[in-house]
Amino acid sequence: MTLDFLLSWLAVMFPLVFSPGPANITFAAAGANLGIRGSVPLLTGIDLVFFLKSLLVGFGFVAWLQHGFLLNLLQLAGALYLVYLAFSFFKPVQTDTDSPARGLGIWDGVLIQATNIKAWILVITMFSVFAPQPDGDTGDVGIVTLAVMLAILNLLTHLSWIAFGSALTRAFSKAEHQGVKNLLFGGSLLLVALWLLLDNPLLAL
Repeated sequence: MTLDFLLSWLAVMFPLVFSPGPANITFAAAGANLGIRGSVPLLTGIDLVFFLKSLLVGFGFVAWLQHGFLLNLLQLAGALYLVYLAFSFFKPVQTDTDSPARGLGIWDGVLIQATNIKAWILVITMFSVFAPQPDGDTGDVGIVTLAVMLAILNLLTHLSWIAFGSALTRAFSKAEHQGVKNLLFGGSLLLVALWLLLDNPLLAL
């Protein structure tokens, strides 16, 4: 792999990975509400599924996902799940120490990423542009290499979004600000969900 290839790959993939989307905004919300350590289960679920997506697309096991209807169906399911998460943030804050706020766990991450159409298109785009030539073992190694590169970029990007949300928590550290914080990030998730629903051709009138 040459330096020119790596720079070209970063020029294409970094904006796609770092831009706001369902997963990144959820990471910011998790960072704000759970902190960096509390967001690790969510991070694990999302990034493991992202890596699996890369391998499945790279080795051609999910070519059927390129059909628009199936991607739109996944997007619809993901948007509805984001609505559910958003309203979980809108719930009144529990003052009882035995009733902690709802966390975002590994299975939340799995569901968010499995239905994240942006991530599917991102991976398909990466292999469409940068796929190695299918020349036996070299081609297979190239596919795995791209998947690992994307996994590293995802991890660094997602940690940045979590840290961003965690940093914002300092501005809302007082107990009376908890409701404002939940409203802010729950509203962000809801806006992303509404945007996905309005953009989905299956719901077009």
